[in-house]
Amino acid sequence: MKPLPMPIRIAAGLVATALEEAQELPRKLTELPVTAVSRALQTSMRLQQRVTELAIKGDRALGALRPVPETPTWARFDEDEELPPPGTNGLAGGGAKITPVRLLPEPEPAAETKAAEPETPPAAGPPSQPEYEHWSLPQLRGRFRRLSLEELEELLAWETTHLDRPPYVTMLSNRIASVTGR
Repeated sequence: MKPLPMPIRIAAGLVATALEEAQELPRKLTELPVTAVSRALQTSMRLQQRVTELAIKGDRALGALRPVPETPTWARFDEDEELPPPGTNGLAGGGAKITPVRLLPEPEPAAETKAAEPETPPAAGPPSQPEYEHWSLPQLRGRFRRLSLEELEELLAWETTHLDRPPYVTMLSNRIASVTGR
């Protein structure tokens, strides 16, 4: 059988393509708003990038013509500010009177209450880590690798019986679980 002429084959291809596109039309219509918004945002971002590139080039070009001040006029530093003269209390009038304040020591408790309350030294930390009480969470995390399992368990026991700080208890418990593989 002899093949059909090229124009007829092209026309048949166009008809088949049109039918396929017609079948895809409902799906494409539902995607149209999302596609349109996406393209609009893409175009907007490209425009913003182009404007920023032009501004940077402009800054470079103008920088060659005019020197940039080392310290901007709006920048204020503490050492640049003048201190008020002594005795003025920082007020503009200059004649403000400063009233001295005298702090009195707290009264001593009565002797009978002193004897009833035994003095307990402040908790300083477990014996292996006496400075532990003053560690921050990042300091504790930083020392994990150097602490043995026994030291971690000792810290956890001390933490739960003395300060019982939830973040510390959680962090120590999690570290013990990761060391033991539980």
